[in-house]
Amino acid sequence: MKFLSFEYDGNKTYGVKVKREDAAWDLVRVFQTTKTKDYPQTLLEALQQNNTLDFQELVRQTVEKIEAESNADDYKVAFTNMKFLPPVVPTNNVIAIGRNYTDHAKELNNEVDELYVFTKAPSSLIGDNAEIPSHEDVTKALDYEGELGVVIGKYGHKIPKALALDYVYGYTIINDITARDLQKEHAQAFLSKSLLGACPMGPYIVTKDELPTPENANIVTKVNGEIRQDGNTKDMVKKIDDLIAEISQYVALHPGDIIATGTPSGVGAGMNPPLYLKRGDEVKVTIDGIGTLTNTIGE
Repeated sequence: MKFLSFEYDGNKTYGVKVKREDAAWDLVRVFQTTKTKDYPQTLLEALQQNNTLDFQELVRQTVEKIEAESNADDYKVAFTNMKFLPPVVPTNNVIAIGRNYTDHAKELNNEVDELYVFTKAPSSLIGDNAEIPSHEDVTKALDYEGELGVVIGKYGHKIPKALALDYVYGYTIINDITARDLQKEHAQAFLSKSLLGACPMGPYIVTKDELPTPENANIVTKVNGEIRQDGNTKDMVKKIDDLIAEISQYVALHPGDIIATGTPSGVGAGMNPPLYLKRGDEVKVTIDGIGTLTNTIGE
């Protein structure tokens, strides 16, 4: 299943993609119409339930009921009529991994060493097709980083590596927007990576059963149609189970938490001369099995 959150007709809601259509079932309306009791009001609330597989089965059965109705189309919202929101906004910061692709580390003159972790503030999250502010008042070096995002599905602390993937709910796309000059000036990553709009995410969360090989998925980032990054998650230095096991040794993971797993080579800062983002640029990040996350640089 592909889950998403969106705004439609002035209301924020969430849904699941309609198969073979550029539309989503509005699950809140579907649950209301079918008189489903105690249904989750948001996708984050759904992830926080004790058994997310039960939730997926509830969605499947309820959508089947609506599909059998003569007015089933009334419960669909076309992508062109909605405003995409971040699928979930975690209560904690987004956990991000740096230097997890050897070629990317080299292009920025960094070494692949121990686990390099930073966070991005939840206030930096935006959805598909949203504008990323240019932030020209504070930076002249806005950069992109296409990444696979791992969505945590249940609470865990000190998770054994052998069990780590059991804690994954699904996957999404992250664009780790970074102000390179601020990153260098501050000698740390939080502020330079937490500007408003600096964490586009989406368009969906794809449940892990639909992406059985997340560590063999192509990642392609295009700026104005030009391919800048062309990598594959198989090149991650630390794999998904490594990351979950190591991070959870220190930080408790909660349902809805997001781990951005690092970016392949091809970022603007690694080019000669550097090619940073500017107003009007369109950035597209595509990951096999998930979709394409599209954003533009605004004012």
